[in-house]
Amino acid sequence: MSAESQTPPDERDDPLGGETPVKRGSFRARVRSNPAVRPFWRAGVFVLGLLCIAAGFALVVLPGPLTIPPIVLGLWIWSTEFAWAHRFFARGKEKGQEAWEHAKRHPVSSTVGTVGGLAVGGFMIWATLHYDLVAQAKQLVGLS
Repeated sequence: MSAESQTPPDERDDPLGGETPVKRGSFRARVRSNPAVRPFWRAGVFVLGLLCIAAGFALVVLPGPLTIPPIVLGLWIWSTEFAWAHRFFARGKEKGQEAWEHAKRHPVSSTVGTVGGLAVGGFMIWATLHYDLVAQAKQLVGLS
């Protein structure tokens, strides 16, 4: 663990946990060196990442596919600017690589699990649309 992660947040120079390193002379390095633009850049990166993550969580609740990619995209956007998000994203990448290695070692069980999960998800979408479960839930709660 780095010394910065052990420093209490109120004693750090940067309450957001520091910046990820960038190449000298890059666009991001020039933006960071400009004190007038730097806070707006970081706020913009934070808001853009937050919007992606919020969209991913909305897709978890709403019927539809592709819930994880917007969340991963939001974390990646945050990891380009914030050190805490970079550490979190790096752990996620490690876990993803471990899962991929496991899938390569056990292709049959991984395929059965994936196809089974997609089949269950497809059935749930079909049942929701066929039996109009959203309208029934609204009626049950009293929204219609």
